Amino acid sequence: MSLKSDILNALQQRTGAYISGQELAEKSGKTRAAVWKAVKQLEKNGYKIDAVTNKGYALTDDNDFLNEGRIKAAMKHDVKIVHYSEIDSTNTQAKRLINSGEARETLLVTADRQTAGRGRQGKSFYSPSGTGVYMSLVMHPDTLLQNAVTATTAAAVAVCRAVERLTDIKPQIKWVNDVYCGENKICGILTEAVSDFELGVVTSVIVGIGINIKTNSFPDDVKNAGALNADVKRADLIGAVADELLGIAFGDYSAFIDYYRSHSMILGKNINFIENGKVTPATAVSIDETGGLVVKTADGVEKTLKSGEISVRW
Repeated sequence: MSLKSDILNALQQRTGAYISGQELAEKSGKTRAAVWKAVKQLEKNGYKIDAVTNKGYALTDDNDFLNEGRIKAAMKHDVKIVHYSEIDSTNTQAKRLINSGEARETLLVTADRQTAGRGRQGKSFYSPSGTGVYMSLVMHPDTLLQNAVTATTAAAVAVCRAVERLTDIKPQIKWVNDVYCGENKICGILTEAVSDFELGVVTSVIVGIGINIKTNSFPDDVKNAGALNADVKRADLIGAVADELLGIAFGDYSAFIDYYRSHSMILGKNINFIENGKVTPATAVSIDETGGLVVKTADGVEKTLKSGEISVRW
């Protein structure tokens, strides 16, 4: 890692406590002048560092950084947490940990930045450092979340509940898994099942969640994206979302699906749905007990969508 990363890690491990420049220099094998330059670079990157003569450097309490300890302190449930400063994708890393046998229990994988964040339908999820939440919760099939649709709708509810708990914002859900604030999408969810092909059963469910907190600059090919723009710490939001999702997984299913319906932004709206490459106009009628979307086509036929893409015809 770079000197800047080494110093940041050292300061994060002792938040609120001062570390002398001499100690940081000895730990890194660099000069005190190099340490000072690295601290100044961290400050330019947005970190708030208190520097006191004869005491050293300390991160102030209002810094919004992530590590396992901060996330664990924000959670009620006791789960294993693995955090990375950078990873290709938290979902992809969760799969690696499952395959290596390191995710036998409930596991939360988080990252400051994803270099290859993934969304549904093969899309990418823009994941710059410091401005969003990128997390994957690994659960095993002794919960209610046995299928992708149910797990995905549960994740959307968990995000909305967490946002409402920590802010005064009232988000809505666009079926099946997009969370919106106003006309902008602020969250994407990707649910993946890991199966034992010999036994023919689902062994793990990975729920990947990306939330734009302060991300306001997006690539040109990203449409309708926006940010929460709320004064909320990333660790607090990760903890709240994970707690809400675990509460649904082991709790009251009927209460969760009622909440999902009440926060739908499409019920009663004219929509287009895409199925097998064909676009069909319809009206969104209701959401069934498993999170499926009941639609009525122009010829009066009702059908239930379990997956796919829809758009609202304003």
